[in-house]
Amino acid sequence: MGELILEMKNITKTFGSVTANKDVSLQLYAGEIHALLGENGAGKSTLMNVLTGIYKPDGGEIYYKGKKVSIRSPKQAVNMGIGMVHQHFRLIPTLSVAENVYLYSEDRKFMLNQKKMEDMIRECSERFNLSVDASAKVWQLSVGEQQRVEIIKLLYRGAEILILDEPSAVLTPQEAEQMFKTLRKMADAGKAVIVISHKMNEVMNNANRITVLKDGMVEDTMLAKDATVERLTKAVVGDRQLEEIKPKEGKVSDECVLQMEAVTAMDDKGIPALKDFSVTVHKGEIFGIAGVAGNGQRELGEVIAGLRPAVSGKLILEGVDVTKASIRTRISKGISFIPEDRLHTGLVPGLNLKENVILKEFKGNKYCRRGLLNFSAIEKAAERFVSKYEIKNGGLDLPVSLMSGGNQQKLLIAREVDGRPALIIAAYPVRGLDIGAAETIREILLEESKNGTAVILISEELEEIFKMCDRVGVLCNGELMGVRGIHETDLNEIGKLMSGERNEVKAHA
Repeated sequence: MGELILEMKNITKTFGSVTANKDVSLQLYAGEIHALLGENGAGKSTLMNVLTGIYKPDGGEIYYKGKKVSIRSPKQAVNMGIGMVHQHFRLIPTLSVAENVYLYSEDRKFMLNQKKMEDMIRECSERFNLSVDASAKVWQLSVGEQQRVEIIKLLYRGAEILILDEPSAVLTPQEAEQMFKTLRKMADAGKAVIVISHKMNEVMNNANRITVLKDGMVEDTMLAKDATVERLTKAVVGDRQLEEIKPKEGKVSDECVLQMEAVTAMDDKGIPALKDFSVTVHKGEIFGIAGVAGNGQRELGEVIAGLRPAVSGKLILEGVDVTKASIRTRISKGISFIPEDRLHTGLVPGLNLKENVILKEFKGNKYCRRGLLNFSAIEKAAERFVSKYEIKNGGLDLPVSLMSGGNQQKLLIAREVDGRPALIIAAYPVRGLDIGAAETIREILLEESKNGTAVILISEELEEIFKMCDRVGVLCNGELMGVRGIHETDLNEIGKLMSGERNEVKAHA
């Protein structure tokens, strides 16, 4: 590691009665990857938002390159050489990569020199192995490619400190591995990198140092080579004991909840993303969907929920054909959807906690009285959700955008499991969550299945699928490669199916 480039001393940040950071001190050296670890709501993102000028600290000091600084805006931070890639990317989908980078640059002129900008992006891409087509529209890019664009934006502005919030949460294992190779290249070039993460093995394998935050304070700081899962777990969750999720056992009911017959659906570009997909899911069953991201999982969830039409085939829910049914009808018949993008599809970030609780039922009688909202019933429901699912929040009337990712996810799941649905589609429900929040959400889904709800669990974590599911279907290029009983297969066979190696189906779909 090189010289000390940044020092945050005794940073304190409060939101009303909630203290997000309390006397937090952090040192960052040039040439290092420094991981910030902690539960959702521990104060990691808040601390970095203070560093990048999004929030003004209520106490403490920041020293950058040996000088005391006051960072009042993200623009000032970027001009100083401090930039952040947020969990939810800040790109304009209809513009090209070059246009997005140009809009972020400081030396904008009236007209964009497309070729010059593309050449600059290509040079930056080659230097740090950030492969991306500068002329492509952002909406045409994979999530991994969009993340590279965000990094290129910062490098183009001359960033010396790069902060990435949960960078691997939306990536395939292969993309995550490549991303950390890129970050290591940047560190080797003298830049300092901060990675906010929940994944212990990931930070132990890729970081130089690790700082753990707990309840807004620094719990531990260590060299990555000295870290162990036991030490990190104790620092993250304290003395609280986590219940180990045991492999699911027991006979599944023969009663069919969902039957999909040769369903085909298109992606956003009009290309078939789901091809002749047929499966049957039973009452009380957790049916896993495995596969590398981008092989039709998103389209599958959206087709069942009614967000995307099926161009052919049938969907039968408890004996009723819902292939052409509206989203409202599907909700009324007991379909709940936990989408992979909680802030754009699941919740409305600008609305408060109470308003997000009633999003699906504001037209019914549950929260209305004679055509008017029943505020007393809404408040009681919100308080019940907060209490039952331990949702940390700064107040029921504050926007959910101010809540941590894990607490946003718990709110979304609380709403979707309320009222005992017939079917829950859960797409990557624990992605980007800390170990405590992840185990809580897994327990909720297991409890729902025990009560008779059918659950479709879409996940890239094979260990999670083997612990949670009764059966697993594998998607590759939009096709169902096979269905296996979870006790009749192993990781090796599922891995082969994920790669497109098809063999005879051992368990009926």
